[in-house]
Amino acid sequence: MTARLVVIMGSGETAPTMVKPHRAIFDRLGPDPVPAVILDTPYGFQANADDISARAAEYFANSVGRRVDVAELRRVEGADPIRREAALAKIAAAGWIFAGPGSPTYALRQWAGTDLPDLLADKISGGGCIVFASAAALTLGRYTVPVYEIYKVGADPVWAEGLDLLKPVLGTDVAVIPHYDNAEGGNHDTRYCYLGEWRLSALENQMADSGWVLGVDEHTGLVLDISAGTAAVVGSGAVTVRRHGTSTSLPSGETIPIEALPNLASGKSAPGVAARSPAPASTETPRTALHGEIRRLEAQFDKAVESGDVNSAVASVLELLETLAAWAGDTTQSDAGERGQAALRRMIVRLGSLAEVGVRDPRDQVGVFVQGLLAERDAARRDRRYGDADRIRDLLVSAGVEVRDTPGGTEWDLIGH
Repeated sequence: MTARLVVIMGSGETAPTMVKPHRAIFDRLGPDPVPAVILDTPYGFQANADDISARAAEYFANSVGRRVDVAELRRVEGADPIRREAALAKIAAAGWIFAGPGSPTYALRQWAGTDLPDLLADKISGGGCIVFASAAALTLGRYTVPVYEIYKVGADPVWAEGLDLLKPVLGTDVAVIPHYDNAEGGNHDTRYCYLGEWRLSALENQMADSGWVLGVDEHTGLVLDISAGTAAVVGSGAVTVRRHGTSTSLPSGETIPIEALPNLASGKSAPGVAARSPAPASTETPRTALHGEIRRLEAQFDKAVESGDVNSAVASVLELLETLAAWAGDTTQSDAGERGQAALRRMIVRLGSLAEVGVRDPRDQVGVFVQGLLAERDAARRDRRYGDADRIRDLLVSAGVEVRDTPGGTEWDLIGH
């Protein structure tokens, strides 16, 4: 194993949007089998930890095409020492280590005093790949955002001590902030991993002069290839370097020398780097990528119904169903799945209303018009206006209505019904 990779993902680490980056990363590590483990510590306190691990492993097996194992290191204090050492042994032997959702401060508390930080540092210096996303990504730098404590509990913005694994790579003190372009707040600012502008500014003021922020958008990754000395932005968003409120953004597809990142943060120019100012926040931005897909398919469905294109409407329903299935392995905690199911129910109910009209007995639908014309025909016959009566009969026949004059009166039916 000669590759030395640190991959930072902003979110969506088990979503369809990141399948291609994951495959490309594995390809750089050589042919299968690559010893690969999911580190479950960040969500180890959650009651559904088993489910999160199972869904992540299924995602990598079915979508990425790689078998991964789980290194169970959920809680160190009071843990069976044999199981703890077995987990650390898996991590030591792994060429690819992945960690994602959960709580960064919980994970840091568990890892403190264990061999885990040294094992991760060994991958960076000696060979291997670390893929840290979402909450786990917050732990990589010198500074860590205690996001639950600030956003959910209301604690004042104060940095926590991170693993500081990136200093040998970037050369300076850095804070990694995933979910950098988060828009879940809708009408309130949840950018910068739910901090918003004023909290991030408050935290920046607590940094050392050399400190800076490395922001990674959702469904976006920054691939640091230490052997090659390159930093590549992959996925759908951007990577932002920010220092004391001044930001420079690198779009997806950009590859630059690693040393250009701290240079950009310190305001130095970086020849050949197509950096730009970050796009302003938009109130039209979907809360998550899946929210955006749901919104698109709802609009597509509405347009099909309005134009009477039933086949396209049904196709929209099926596409939404497939989309929700594809995102089932996403461990990001949002209400997008519930929103998608609700949208699906609304579509089906609306299709049902349309179908109700379609399956109704056609005689019921045209009966009132036929009866009206037959009454007019009877009046014409009583008035001996036989020409008018015949024209009404011919009109009904041409419209597919059979008219029969019987001793009991005029009867009718739809031809071929």
